[in-house]
Amino acid sequence: METEIPALLRAREAIAPERFTFHSSRMRMKHVTKDELAKMDADSDRCALELSDARVDVMGYACLVAIMSMGHGYHRASGERLHGVTRGNGAPAPVITSAGALVEGIKAIGAKRVAVVTPYMKPLTEMVVDYIRNEGIEVGDYRALEISDNLKVAAHDPMNLPGIVAGMKTDDVDAIVLSACVQMPSLAAITTVEAQARKPVLSAAVATTWSMLRELGLNTRVPGGGTLLSGAY
Repeated sequence: METEIPALLRAREAIAPERFTFHSSRMRMKHVTKDELAKMDADSDRCALELSDARVDVMGYACLVAIMSMGHGYHRASGERLHGVTRGNGAPAPVITSAGALVEGIKAIGAKRVAVVTPYMKPLTEMVVDYIRNEGIEVGDYRALEISDNLKVAAHDPMNLPGIVAGMKTDDVDAIVLSACVQMPSLAAITTVEAQARKPVLSAAVATTWSMLRELGLNTRVPGGGTLLSGAY
């Protein structure tokens, strides 16, 4: 959230007049486990309250798996609750979740079946796959990189991703989710994998940026953001 989304907004500033400020409040988590994710999500109300003091125009809840681990469709309940927190502070702001944004982004490009890469341990990855399927999107091949340390997730080299995708079955999918996690970097590899696989490629960070721009009523063209951020959706 604090690296790739600002990078995408800066890239957009190179081709459009709007300028952005970025504000963040952190929910604590060291290891990506179901228990820590639940504790992290419980802290999201505090973060929404703090950020609403800044009178921001839109908020993004970054952790995709924290939302998806709370049960099917939870991105809707979370977004509504957190919006209520901002409204109660006299500074109503729409709240985008990376989980909801990814689902909506996949549907926006017309993809019915996707391949997915996650940094999570296999049980959490299977939970993510199940959540996506429950939203009416088929998931074909998927890869769990099984990195449990949250800092190591952020340190994963995005240029490893083209090789990982090359080893996956992607001929039967409409699109590839290169990182189902805003913590695991993938932006540097988006256009490479699109050219390699000849399929639309998106990520949780790309989808969250797209959803935020739409919420703000702005054009969604961002250089280097792949198909979803081509400005066509």
